[in-house]
Amino acid sequence: MTSAGEPLIHRVLTIDDNPAIHEDFKKILSRDPNADTALAAEEALLLGDMLPQNADSRLELCSALQGAAGVELARRARAEGRPFAVAFVDMRMPPGWDGLKTIEELWKVDPDVQVVICSAYTEYRWSELRSRLGASDRLLVLKKPFESIEVQQAASSLCRKWHNERMLRRHVEDLEHVIAARTKGLEAANHQLQELATHDALTGLPNRVILHDRLEQAIAHATREQHEFAVLLLDLDRFKVINDSLGHRAGDELLKEVAQRLKGVVRSTDTLVRLGGDEFVIVLASVPTRDQAHAIATRAIEALKPPIRLQEVDVRTSASIGIAFSPSDGVTVEMLLAHADAAMYSAKQTAHGTYQCFATSTSTFTRDRVKFESELHAALAAGQFELHYQPKVDTASGRVHSAEALIRWRHPERGLLLPADFISIAEECGLLDSIGEWVLREACRQAKLWQRHADRPLRVAVNLSPSQFRLGGLLDMVRSALIAAELEPRFLEVELTETAVMSNAEESIYILESLSRLGVVVSIDDFGTGYSSMSYLRRFPIDKLKIDRTFVKEMTSRPEDASIVRAMVSLAHSLNLKVVAEGVETGEQLALLQQLGCDQYQGFHFSAALPAKEFERLISTRTHPADLSEIDPTATQSRLSLG
Repeated sequence: MTSAGEPLIHRVLTIDDNPAIHEDFKKILSRDPNADTALAAEEALLLGDMLPQNADSRLELCSALQGAAGVELARRARAEGRPFAVAFVDMRMPPGWDGLKTIEELWKVDPDVQVVICSAYTEYRWSELRSRLGASDRLLVLKKPFESIEVQQAASSLCRKWHNERMLRRHVEDLEHVIAARTKGLEAANHQLQELATHDALTGLPNRVILHDRLEQAIAHATREQHEFAVLLLDLDRFKVINDSLGHRAGDELLKEVAQRLKGVVRSTDTLVRLGGDEFVIVLASVPTRDQAHAIATRAIEALKPPIRLQEVDVRTSASIGIAFSPSDGVTVEMLLAHADAAMYSAKQTAHGTYQCFATSTSTFTRDRVKFESELHAALAAGQFELHYQPKVDTASGRVHSAEALIRWRHPERGLLLPADFISIAEECGLLDSIGEWVLREACRQAKLWQRHADRPLRVAVNLSPSQFRLGGLLDMVRSALIAAELEPRFLEVELTETAVMSNAEESIYILESLSRLGVVVSIDDFGTGYSSMSYLRRFPIDKLKIDRTFVKEMTSRPEDASIVRAMVSLAHSLNLKVVAEGVETGEQLALLQQLGCDQYQGFHFSAALPAKEFERLISTRTHPADLSEIDPTATQSRLSLG
């Protein structure tokens, strides 16, 4: 292609058996700047005035003495990408092809070339030309003898026409390419939108839209063919704990791995769907026997047993599965999913990692659960929650300096409920953070009340759930509770599980440092059950480690557990941390803890958790009032500088 600013070069082909004619065309169509001026003047007198050359274009001439030779030149020129714009063709060229045959063959190799027929004879009428060559705007007849001006005009006009057609054709092709590319892009975007509308973005599995379609098809087919199909609803056990402890990114990775494992369980005719959250559905299109559905449920449970590596931690998960069969358990999409959901909750209530089939009693259980959830939502507003307090006792002296606040639900029909009866459901319903905030405020209020009316400067410990610990407004929530109760921060202790703190340890350091600067005391609860890293543990700005009750329970009968407790005490003291033992129930356990150097303990050996009034009476009779004023005022010290 000619560069911008350069003159256009149009190639012209002359086909004539007379060499002199070729010389005439050269004289007419090309102008040699070195030609003799006088000779040019004589030629002008003989041939007529020449048209001035167009400064924006020039002609390049080629010639052939026979039609076949000219067609070959045209073929090669087009193959090289330098096609001819115009061809001047003589009608009589013995002994080879005549002009019509030449033009026919010429257009076969280059259908775009403009043709000028040069003839001194009238043996072909225009109608005959059209009959042989067809109606074409690429054909012009020039009768010999012709004037120079006629040749120049024909060459100039047809070259311009050929050039314009070529540019137009390229422009159309470019537009077609743009349209094709945009059409392809729109098709891809449309496909992506359809994929997003019908598939889960995280796991790539079909979503509710596909599920409803497949269930409706399965119901229609089962009705027509008189056979059963099954719906399996899977809910991951303890997913929220993992998600809150290790973070949402880890939760997403867990869901993707679960999806991959479940893909290996289902058959090609089955449909695996992510229903939402941590729930999956398997539609078994046809089950000759119910045992087949049971077998697939068992394979799904087994597939999830191997640990999943998340953030350098081996996490184990399981699924509770509910199974509903159609038509016996329902003939509508909504009924089948509701009954499979009811069976799943029944399985979860029985034991994690099991499956159950729907039964009428299952439906009753589900209705009871829905009712219980509704009552739990209303309990906070109705003031049905209360706090009981369990003393934390100095192992050596028996003094009580603090107490752990433990929530209870005084249900209007079921009586006093322990956390094990409702906390997991509160977590599933999204109520745990709201309940946790109430516990924090109420514990601060009670601690201040004891200081004002009973002159007992007790520190109160509150458990923070993993989700509370990761709340963006945790510090503001703690500060607000302290201000509302007018309680000094040193009289508040927050307890966090080892797993919650170790998930995203760097972020945990920042949160703990913020609590430390506020002045509250920080304890790591259930120590020994998680995955602590010593390099992080020495950097955490914490005050206490609480040894989990599982180690305390059998430490007097199992030397291994006693050795573990001894190591924990030694580790804590080496880090300038105090040690609290949970679940102390016997004097023998207390004696061993004293021997091992444990600082504090709590458990039934001293007292169970009691309502505030009973707790006051207990410590007034079991502990001398003077002892209560000796609470350690030292605030938590940051260990970031030790990292």
